[in-house]
Amino acid sequence: MKFSIFIALGMSLCTFAHESQAQSQAISCNLDAYQSTSGIEVTSNTAGPLLRWRGTGDEQLQLQLTIVDGEPVIRSLQMRDDDIPWRTVLTDARIEFDIVEGFRRISNQQLVPLRALGIELTQEVVDRYKWDVFWDAPLDLREQQGTGNPPPLDGVAQQPGLPRSSDEIRRNSIRYNVNDCIVISDGARVEVRFPGVTLGSFSGELTLTVYVGTNLIRTEVLAATQLPSVAYKYDVGLSGLDLDVTASVAWRDTGYQQQSFALAGPANENGVPVTAANRLLVATTNGASIAAFPPPHTFFWAREVEINVGYNWYRKDSDDSFSIGIRQGEQEVVERYMANWSLYSAPPGSQQQMVGYFYPSLSDGDDTFQQALAFTHNDVYKALNGYKVMGSHYHTDMGRNLIDSGSIDTRLRDFEVIRSAGIDIAGPVDRPREETQLQELHWLFEGAIRHSDADFMVWPQMENSNILGGHWDLLFSHPVYYVDERAPGTPLVTEHSEYGKMYNIGSAEDIMAMVEAENMLIYMPHPRTKGSTGYPDAVANSPQFLHDSYRGAGWRWGMGSDLSEKRLSDFRVIPLLDDMNNWLVGTGLQPKSLIAITETYFKAPGDDIYANGPVTYLKLDELPVGNDYSPIIDVLKSGDYFVTSGEVLISSHEYIGSGDERVLLADVEWTFPLDFVEVVYGDGLQTISVVISATHLPAFGSHTFEIPFNAGGQAWVRFAAWDSAGNGAMTMPVWLE
Repeated sequence: MKFSIFIALGMSLCTFAHESQAQSQAISCNLDAYQSTSGIEVTSNTAGPLLRWRGTGDEQLQLQLTIVDGEPVIRSLQMRDDDIPWRTVLTDARIEFDIVEGFRRISNQQLVPLRALGIELTQEVVDRYKWDVFWDAPLDLREQQGTGNPPPLDGVAQQPGLPRSSDEIRRNSIRYNVNDCIVISDGARVEVRFPGVTLGSFSGELTLTVYVGTNLIRTEVLAATQLPSVAYKYDVGLSGLDLDVTASVAWRDTGYQQQSFALAGPANENGVPVTAANRLLVATTNGASIAAFPPPHTFFWAREVEINVGYNWYRKDSDDSFSIGIRQGEQEVVERYMANWSLYSAPPGSQQQMVGYFYPSLSDGDDTFQQALAFTHNDVYKALNGYKVMGSHYHTDMGRNLIDSGSIDTRLRDFEVIRSAGIDIAGPVDRPREETQLQELHWLFEGAIRHSDADFMVWPQMENSNILGGHWDLLFSHPVYYVDERAPGTPLVTEHSEYGKMYNIGSAEDIMAMVEAENMLIYMPHPRTKGSTGYPDAVANSPQFLHDSYRGAGWRWGMGSDLSEKRLSDFRVIPLLDDMNNWLVGTGLQPKSLIAITETYFKAPGDDIYANGPVTYLKLDELPVGNDYSPIIDVLKSGDYFVTSGEVLISSHEYIGSGDERVLLADVEWTFPLDFVEVVYGDGLQTISVVISATHLPAFGSHTFEIPFNAGGQAWVRFAAWDSAGNGAMTMPVWLE
């Protein structure tokens, strides 16, 4: 059905306290895809679509939308609870989007392994791999080519095609040419879509989504560009907040101390960046509060440090009005890493989801903080009975930094920050210098023990980039000493005068002999990108990869962040997980798996640890004792764990039945409204995903999923759950008998 609404300038809106000061227009809004069973009431009145729903606790909301001069406008947002009448929180508020676009390039860090594999570097090959770039900074106009890069590879700078030109950079604000809207029900949520949006080179629509049982409001531009090499960032804002006598903005600084500003003084010409903890800013207006925050993980492309560069902003627009929002800066704040500011990737035609969240509440600012922080468990990985939370691949250079400090007993603050995020097991991955490799290994092992106690363990790891192809991490079951050389006639194992038993490594066979003898595991970090571009595909048939101790690869989002993905690392790592197990069908080997990694360097209080790293929940009742890490190794070997961004947890799962007819049983809990769950399986040639919508389930829920699937002809299976903010969790594959 359709309804048309004609609005005259100055016409009053019965229940609303404000009159629009701009010319409204005739609206044709399509409700054919709306169903009243959604739990959200949508009606028409003289202004446009009016949405009413019950939000968090006893609070109720009604959102009146309209179109003014081709622009979607929040004509009014009202709230009440069972004890107070309707309170008008917003009137004539607008959604702002700004975009900065640059030119996406591949990096030499990717080209070097491709050259070594003998791959012809055609434009097609470059266009395939450039979207997963790590060392790219399209907004960096410094004159010196390669400034800020890590040490050169093969004597060349990390980034080809420099210096960049200012002509490559385009800055634009959103332009609206909207004539109508579409209302769509999807389970317990309703979307209102406004086609006719242009944002830089992108064209698409603005969508506002509300959800039963929560005050959360999602604002999104869903749009595509047709240009061939676009990298971009975006900012989102809500403008038109009333600046009454009680108005203010508040946040917590990186020391987690409360800060606030009463918006006194002159108007701001530009948005004021705020370096807020938890990526969260709260505005007070009209006796209510509104929080602004980004999606907790998809908002971030991969970096080598988690330093907070300021992800929020406010702006005093006049003596009567102010604005708030979220933002991304234009460069890294540490000189060494300024070439690692890659932005989002936008392959031509891909539908990019540029999302910001607003959370209104009748509570005061402090309570609104807590309600908003609940979506990320206060940026702490939630404790789960029977599990230990593990973070891995932290480039802390632990051994080297302890040596440089002069004392094995020096306490490194990196691990204090990691521990404060709710992580029980932290895996520092060192890359020692050749001349001091044994010493750094020793200080790594000894330092790990000194940083561990009954509630927190530091588990030593080592990253290597030789012999096996691509990069590979060694995960220790106990301290093992080795050097990366083996002169002719030298035994594999010798005795070192200070460190005792030592391995001399000169070949892949040597590595795998050590790994098998010492109960170690291997995972490939950042597969199919960085120094592992082209891997592990290139070694899929090698003896080392076809060894049960080579467990799989690292899972981290953000290397070539593509906001058209529905899952974290949907185009690079997750397909690899399924590919690896299809490769193994019929080999008799254990399934390959993923381990959550971070790939970040030094850490300090105030760094945004939670947003930038996934974790692994290991089925483990107690932490290992001392430097015997074999219980962790055993869990990883068995695959009895899941990886997650933190908001979605899979406390248990099993596959029951026999023959072709099987059933997946899984206990899942989540914070953001859930989107879908899936049973994924493969037969050695192709991968099939049985996707089950979960949009009927409210935020902050739990559910036991019972999903039948046909296992006929299938070899392996796994389970995953994904929420509406792009967060999720995955179990590891198992063979189907």
